[in-house]
Amino acid sequence: MTLNRFRRRAVARRPHGDRGSVSLELAILAPVLIAMLLTVVAAGRVHLAHNTVDAAARNAARAASLERDTASARTAGNRVAQQTLQDQGLTCSSLSVDVPASGFQAPLGTPSHITVTVRCTVALGDVALPGLPGSTTVSGSFTSTIDAYRGRPAA
Repeated sequence: MTLNRFRRRAVARRPHGDRGSVSLELAILAPVLIAMLLTVVAAGRVHLAHNTVDAAARNAARAASLERDTASARTAGNRVAQQTLQDQGLTCSSLSVDVPASGFQAPLGTPSHITVTVRCTVALGDVALPGLPGSTTVSGSFTSTIDAYRGRPAA
């Protein structure tokens, strides 16, 4: 019986001024948590864009190195870079694929290489956070060896 009286007194002494504090805490923390979530989403999108652009540069360099002349190397590099970006679902508001001609000017039997650089401007407007830019430019480059004994156009 004594135990029941003690419990009643403990219940009667609880402060009632804490009502609604959870709602207040949630109202304060919710914007912070949402901002952190959107920052993680934006960082993840930029990281995936970097990986995709690197893959596009690698595939474009490989395709360009298999061609016999500069014009067809540029065409193949552009086509493969665009196809890789499309396959990965990355939409670029601005795309630049640089396939230099210097690798095909080396004489037959001389080791040579080609470096392709891909630049893509990725929109971040749908992840609306103050302080985040509306878009960011990511770039990637890759060097591929041109076969030293593969036929090349006469200089």
